[in-house]
Amino acid sequence: MAELVTYRREGKIGYLALNRPEKLNAINPGLIADFHAALDEFTGDPDARVAILYGEGRAFCVGMDLSPEARYIHPNAADDRTHIEEMGRTWLRLWDCPKPIIAQVHGFCFAGGTQLPVCCDIVSVAEETVLGWPKMPVGAGWISPMWSFLVGTQRAKLMSFRVGSTMTGRDAYEAGYASLIFPAESLAEQTLAVARDIAKLPSDMLRIKKYANNRVLERQGFREAVLAGAEWDAVAHTTDTVNDARAWIKEHGLKGAIEKFAREGM
Repeated sequence: MAELVTYRREGKIGYLALNRPEKLNAINPGLIADFHAALDEFTGDPDARVAILYGEGRAFCVGMDLSPEARYIHPNAADDRTHIEEMGRTWLRLWDCPKPIIAQVHGFCFAGGTQLPVCCDIVSVAEETVLGWPKMPVGAGWISPMWSFLVGTQRAKLMSFRVGSTMTGRDAYEAGYASLIFPAESLAEQTLAVARDIAKLPSDMLRIKKYANNRVLERQGFREAVLAGAEWDAVAHTTDTVNDARAWIKEHGLKGAIEKFAREGM
């Protein structure tokens, strides 16, 4: 079975690849397990100074796999909260990694998939990328608090309140979600050039610089926001709205439910 997250190194640059292209790199339990293994490999590689996190295929990541076999939402609220927090701690491993990680975002980046770049050190986005919120109200209170540290509270609320809202890579760059922007055809090349420039500095100094900068957002509550979001999302999963949304998806399929919501709301 193919690994759903892979690691390789070229020179001083490590590559962490989300490798589920047929599902647009949607997150499922197998991908999370392989993410841990790949990140362990990068962290333990003495010759790798910087990593580029990217998605194989047409998308960076479209968020959680909502298919029944993925078993994303747990029926028990306590178990659900634990599961979501574990996922938050998984993404925080990018934040806590002693080496810089650049998120290279292309194609589509939706919902929970947008949280991975937030936990990286630098976001490099293709101008043509489409970033967005879930197209059905199946959760709440986790994505937007994380976004607010990059784009501000009002913009994060605006994206969150409008179900299915999207922005382009250019919008994301101008809002502060990304610090680098390139045309799609040169995204990988230009991102690699930045990574190589960073890799000129030895790992000991990179580690100090990363932790020193992260400490600022830690004092502002970034880690707390990531973990507290698990509680809000678990609460949201018990609401009538989310139960109705699940029923719509079961009855009409995901695409049909999205179309129904777009026409009628709830």
